[in-house]
Amino acid sequence: MRLPALHLLQAFSATARHGSISAAARDLHLTQGAVSKKLLELEASLGVALFDRIRGRLHLSPAGHRYLPGVDAALGQLEQATLGVMTLRGRGGVLNVMSTPTFGAKWLIPRLPRFLAQHPEVFLNFVPFSRGASPDPDLDCALLYGNGTWPGASSHYIAGHEYVVIAPPRLPASSRLRRPRDIALHALLQHPAEPGAWPRWCELHGVSHPALMQGPKLDQVTSIVRAVMAGMGLGLVPRCVVQDDIDAGLVAAPFSKDMVGEAGYYLTYPEGKNHLPPLATFRDWMLQEATGRDAPAT
Repeated sequence: MRLPALHLLQAFSATARHGSISAAARDLHLTQGAVSKKLLELEASLGVALFDRIRGRLHLSPAGHRYLPGVDAALGQLEQATLGVMTLRGRGGVLNVMSTPTFGAKWLIPRLPRFLAQHPEVFLNFVPFSRGASPDPDLDCALLYGNGTWPGASSHYIAGHEYVVIAPPRLPASSRLRRPRDIALHALLQHPAEPGAWPRWCELHGVSHPALMQGPKLDQVTSIVRAVMAGMGLGLVPRCVVQDDIDAGLVAAPFSKDMVGEAGYYLTYPEGKNHLPPLATFRDWMLQEATGRDAPAT
C-alpha cells in the first residue's frame, strides 16, 4: 500500500488549516523548518504540488484541494479509533450518543459531570440530532421522544410522562390563572410532536378553549418555554425539562395537578449493540439517575 507517513499528513492538514507554515509549526510543536521539510517530502512522494507558493504565501493547489477532505476524514477516523482503544481497557470505550436537543440540554448535561466522574473509562461522543422514525443503526444509542417502541431497538423509559402547564410568571389580574377554565383567556402554544396534548388536558379538567388547536406551533420545547416567557401564550410540556425554569421563577406552574402523557424520553439502542460495555455502563447510570424523579420502565 502506498500510504504516506502519518506525520507527513498531519503537517499537510495543519498547514492547510492555518494557511501558514509558522502557525502549523506552533500547532504541531515543531520548527518551521521541520514542517517545510515534511511538506516537501509529502509532495515528492505523491509526485504533485499540494500548495502554490505565491509571493511568499501558501495556497492550496487544485490537487491539494482535492486531497485535503480525504486526509482530514482519515485523520479524524484514526483519532476516534485511537480514543476507543485507549479508553476501552476491557471496561469502557467510545459511546456514540444522539439526543433530542431539549432533553440533552435540560436533563442530561446537568447530570453528566456525575457520570464522567464515576466512569472516566467511557468517552461520550455526541453526534448531531436528526429526526427519524427509528434510531440510526450506526449510533450506539439515542435519547428520543416517543412511545418507547422503535423497530429493531431496545428502549428504557427515562422521564417525561408528567406534563405541566407553564405560564408567564407575572400576569395581569384580568388574565390570571386561578382555575383550569381560565386557560380560555390565553393562546395555547402547540408542539407538533404532541398535537393531542391540549385536548387531553382539557378533557382531564373538564374545560374548553375557543381556539384549542390554533395557537402558534413551535417544534422545540425550549422554544415553547421562551415563547411563554415572552408572553405569547401557555405551554404544556414535560415537567422534567422545565422544572429548573419553574424553580428559577422564569415561568410559573399555576396548576398543582400534572397530566400523565402517553409519550416520554427513552434511551434506545439497536438490539445488536446491547453487549457493548460502555453502553451497558451508560444505560445503568441513566436508569439510576431516572429514579430521582421518574421511575424507569422498560
